[in-house]
Amino acid sequence: MVIYNLFPLLAGKFSEWGSHLQRASEMGFNWVFVNPIQYPGFSGSLYSVKDYFAFHPLLVDSESGRSPEEQVKDVVKTAGDHGLHMMVDLVINHCAVDSELLKEHPKWFAWEKKGRVAHPFCMENGKKVVWGDLAKFDFRNTADREGLFQFFFKAVKFLTDLGFRGFRCDAAYQIPGSFWKRLISEIKAMYPDVLFFAETLGCTTDQTRKTAGSGFDYIFNSSKWWDFHSPWLMEQYDLTREISPSVSFPESHDTVRLAEEFKGNINGLKQRYLFTALFSSGIMMPMGFEFGFRKRMHVVKTRPSDWEKTDIDLSSFIKKVNAIKEEHPVFQEESPTEILQSDNRHVLVMWKGSTSSREEALLIINKDIHKSQSYKTDRLCDLMQSKAPCTDISPESPLDYLPEPFSYDLSPGQAIVLVNMRDAAVDD
Repeated sequence: MVIYNLFPLLAGKFSEWGSHLQRASEMGFNWVFVNPIQYPGFSGSLYSVKDYFAFHPLLVDSESGRSPEEQVKDVVKTAGDHGLHMMVDLVINHCAVDSELLKEHPKWFAWEKKGRVAHPFCMENGKKVVWGDLAKFDFRNTADREGLFQFFFKAVKFLTDLGFRGFRCDAAYQIPGSFWKRLISEIKAMYPDVLFFAETLGCTTDQTRKTAGSGFDYIFNSSKWWDFHSPWLMEQYDLTREISPSVSFPESHDTVRLAEEFKGNINGLKQRYLFTALFSSGIMMPMGFEFGFRKRMHVVKTRPSDWEKTDIDLSSFIKKVNAIKEEHPVFQEESPTEILQSDNRHVLVMWKGSTSSREEALLIINKDIHKSQSYKTDRLCDLMQSKAPCTDISPESPLDYLPEPFSYDLSPGQAIVLVNMRDAAVDD
């Protein structure tokens, strides 16, 4: 799963998405994820869906001569022509507070005292943040569980019939596993190729494991926040990798742009993309990352006019990294992974071993995006299980010869990517 996140409000009308799809394909992406495209409530937020069977007016081209549904199908076909599958956000934990559903089906919602509908909330820096534009569905206690299920089954089928073959399920862990199991199984009975992705960021590892076990094909991991030092990422990875494959991302619409965080440091952008792409089964990159965009995407306010003019173009680098991922099985699965000892604390040495092939990999990454760092070891092949000679497949400056002992000065943020093959097992 090599996913390009096309942010609808930045991309503009459906009829204008073609160039973005072509660019994603040329960089080696094989999926395109789009945030919610349905009709929003009064707040205008993409994640405040008012009508699950209508489309955001800012995305519909009224002059195209095609109905909104036909425009979406055209986009999906264009993506397919470029070798891309399309997935879309599925937001069913809540809807817009001004949706007609509250009047038509009040039993579907959670209600507070005094007859007020419950709003979703989160705790941020010790403070309760309430989303007043949203109404929370009550999956656990509704008196009309079947009606609620059938409504969302119909909504998912509507999107699937338009051509979408993947669903990123927003706040999936907040919805009962029994609901997901039934929805996923019944949709897959009709469309076996459809994939479901659980958004579980912010929940505990046990919650992630439980949610993933409800039939999801992928989960999203938290590698974006790893500092290259703390043990928590590998602990989480080890607890979830046999339950479900995962998707990494260097940034998302919910985070500050990495180029802003790194103050335009290209070394940091390259380092983070390579690491997230090769760490887990999948990667998702938001549009604009390839150009070092610094303006954070906004689910209400972003417009095509926010497209930035920069002097950064990482398209070629991203294409090379994506090609490495496509060509090597060890980077396409949740491989057994281990952090190896390094005499230089500024250098990360990570070993990965494929369980579906005989391939092993070694990543040597300069954690420092500002300064060069040296790395030394007696024999690189001794860091591999097979002890076999390694091949350098790095996206930039690959080494034709790996000397023994090995000594190399890594430029700021640079990564060396090595692979070899374990011996084939001998039958008795």
